Amino acid sequence: MYSNILNNVSKFITLTEAEQSLFTSMLDFRTIPKKTTMLREGEICQFEGYIQKGCVRVYYINENGCEVTLSFAVEDWWVSDVSSFYEKRPSDFFIETLEDTDIYMFSLDNKERLLAEIPKFERIFRLLVQRNLSAIQNRLVKTISKPATERYLEFIKRYPSLPIRVPQYYIASYLGVSPEFVSTIRKRLSSK
Repeated sequence: MYSNILNNVSKFITLTEAEQSLFTSMLDFRTIPKKTTMLREGEICQFEGYIQKGCVRVYYINENGCEVTLSFAVEDWWVSDVSSFYEKRPSDFFIETLEDTDIYMFSLDNKERLLAEIPKFERIFRLLVQRNLSAIQNRLVKTISKPATERYLEFIKRYPSLPIRVPQYYIASYLGVSPEFVSTIRKRLSSK
């Protein structure tokens, strides 16, 4: 049952059987139906989660009332609103399942206990935060400096399965273009 999350952790550290047992005892496994809002703007995020199966998106609603997708999370990825989770402040974001999703979740108390009892977990979560920050910075630069077609190609490289898993308008909101523009890009690329 825990093989995927333990494989994810083993990319960073080696755990003894006792440490694996303690780690998995702190996880809350849930199956969350498609189109479930796991976090709403204004709520405090109560989880950090590892996706076993499924697809989740993080988004906000802009001043014009339009949804803007910030990120997607699929199998073997982690998802949360980090600042809301750690700082206990109301979130600016929504987190929604786009598919039926199996997820392992930590509460803040369990995560803090895990870090206190198995300090080497600090390394995993530091590296995950570093990777996330790097991805956000790269995305920001590309959004500002790259044409939409290049942004789409980079999106496909980062999320190869998503174009067949999620509606085109979510991809468009992630790229900052219209759904029609994504359709045009797809047609142009498929004809090459």
